[in-house]
Amino acid sequence: METEDKDLYFKRIPVIPRSIKGSFRRFKSGLLWLSFAVYFLLPWMPWERAGAPSQAVMFDIPGRRYLIFGLTVYPQDIFWLSLLLFIAAVLLFFVTALLGRAFCGYFCFQTLWTDAFMLLERLFQGERPARLRLFREPWSNREKLIKVGVTRIAWGVLSFWTALTFVLYFGYAPDLLVSIFTLQAPAAAYITTLALTVSTYLSAGVLREHVCTFICPYGRFQSAMYEPDTLTAHYDRRRGEGESGRAAARSGLRTREERSQAGHGDCIDCGLCVQVCPVGIDIRNGLQYRCISCGLCVDACNTIMDKMGWPRGLVRYDSETNLAKPVPGPVKMQWKSLKVIGYGISLILMTAYLFYDIQHRATFEHSIQQVRQPLFVVMSDGSIRNRYQIRLTNLSGLEETYNLSARGLPEGALDLGSFQSVPVRNGKSVIIQASVKLSPEAAAHTDHFEFVIRNGKGDEVVDPARFFTRH
Repeated sequence: METEDKDLYFKRIPVIPRSIKGSFRRFKSGLLWLSFAVYFLLPWMPWERAGAPSQAVMFDIPGRRYLIFGLTVYPQDIFWLSLLLFIAAVLLFFVTALLGRAFCGYFCFQTLWTDAFMLLERLFQGERPARLRLFREPWSNREKLIKVGVTRIAWGVLSFWTALTFVLYFGYAPDLLVSIFTLQAPAAAYITTLALTVSTYLSAGVLREHVCTFICPYGRFQSAMYEPDTLTAHYDRRRGEGESGRAAARSGLRTREERSQAGHGDCIDCGLCVQVCPVGIDIRNGLQYRCISCGLCVDACNTIMDKMGWPRGLVRYDSETNLAKPVPGPVKMQWKSLKVIGYGISLILMTAYLFYDIQHRATFEHSIQQVRQPLFVVMSDGSIRNRYQIRLTNLSGLEETYNLSARGLPEGALDLGSFQSVPVRNGKSVIIQASVKLSPEAAAHTDHFEFVIRNGKGDEVVDPARFFTRH
């Protein structure tokens, strides 16, 4: 029996989208420039703070702190990161339930950088027809070599600039930039720059829509978050197809009345919605997992409807529920579902708790541990000694001096050496060894006492401790 050979992988057909004008394209472009401005300029934004570089956002790995405007985050604040990741995930689910893959279409890094690469491509190679012509030309064509070569050099520069900017977040940007170009930076800076340059170039210049289709998991599990009321880009099939399907606007089919009599809908089968799609799908084939809800097909179709003098909205943001009605109503965001309300409540509660926790963070952290090897020591004079380890971490933003004392002990029983008053720099920790020595009579009546820690502003914490005289 003969078997037919089949390829396991289909050959990639490059997507060469056409540019389009419209409200969604303007919104995407505005977000692109805003995002680039924030990302590339933030490391250079000055922010005065005591005891730290004057940089608005800096991830100080050697100093074990993250400087984010007026907030300093330390490793012990890992709970904040957990909350932030939870909020980001729930926000993604919340937006998806309401607006489909709006995050992918407008805010995702892959989308933003791919848009920028396509902008450079159009700048150096021209509009879609010119790029298609170049694509079909052999590499021996001089024009193709020059234009494609210049385009890829520009991609490389943008990729390198992207990677370099990321590295600048991990040090004082002016000094780190000089050290990188004078070959005095740590090896990690060069490795990271190289890795991100290559990955950015591959993702935004080579793989493009394949990242969204095959690599990103969000595109795969998004269907579990869609509801029939979810707003996303849809083609109004009944209006566009009619009874006889799509038809070009040829002689005898140029007005809506002529098309209606012939059984055709408003879609003139121009294909512009396919040409502008950055992932190369045909929105007229229904909801597809590759669609990133960018709305460019809406702009394209509205442009054609305007030229024909027909109502807009043949391709529009709408829900499956509304489109299934005999007469679709106005487009509305349907938020009254248990899933959406649950996401919203979770977002509000977790965001409020995060801000509350940040606002009410203590100016210093402390811990007191009893040294248990041995639990107590009997001295030669019969007195009993317990030892304790006190750890102080300064989170105030300035250098602070902490005073330590004890309550519930006889005079002179607490021995701190020379550390009754301890200066601690911002973000640093100190460990103080303390001992308590009591006579047998005093030890017999002392089970508990309290350590008292005060900072220079008068803030005070009291920590209970035990005194052991037997195992």
